[in-house]
Amino acid sequence: MHRIVVVGIGPGNPDFVLPAGRKVIDSAKVLVGGKRALADFAGGCPGQETFPIGADIPAVIEFIRGKLDSSEVVAMVSGDPGYFSLLDALLREFPKEIIKVIPGISSVQYAFSRLALPWHEAEFISFHGRTPDEERLRYKKGRLLGFITDTKQNSHSIPELLLSLGWPKNTYFAVGARLSYDDEYIAETTLADASETVLQTHCVLVVKA
Repeated sequence: MHRIVVVGIGPGNPDFVLPAGRKVIDSAKVLVGGKRALADFAGGCPGQETFPIGADIPAVIEFIRGKLDSSEVVAMVSGDPGYFSLLDALLREFPKEIIKVIPGISSVQYAFSRLALPWHEAEFISFHGRTPDEERLRYKKGRLLGFITDTKQNSHSIPELLLSLGWPKNTYFAVGARLSYDDEYIAETTLADASETVLQTHCVLVVKA
């Protein structure tokens, strides 16, 4: 059985893909990834076979399984593979020994860099397709939180939730959307004034007590 190489492709812009990852992607005979990633990166190897990652993850798994007898498979994932990516599903289906991971720049890491904020004490919580336990969200002096969001839980609804859980109105709040792209959106404000910023979904939020 050949290897599966999981490559983090960063926040979106090809400029933020590590050279080691780009080298593997460009030489891949079999390449899977989101439609946008395939549009940006596919075609580096003559005769390259591709498969899109969509909502049907079992179909992606079966495609990869069918290719491993004859070829290595490169799987591109957004951000860093270690943070809410296809890697979890791959580890449930394949031996760890055949999986190699090449890291990428996560969206939260990129957001903190754009805000010039150190993140060694940050806590990262996902609102993407899930609702965190309220105890993880309650106010405590000195907390630094980074969130990833979805359509339902977004840059307006989450500040309202935090205020209801005891966070002060003047708490620092930042929004990062379409990170690394030409139309990138960054806003810094407070929890109380979050509703005055442009509503953003599928973004990164930063809260600093």
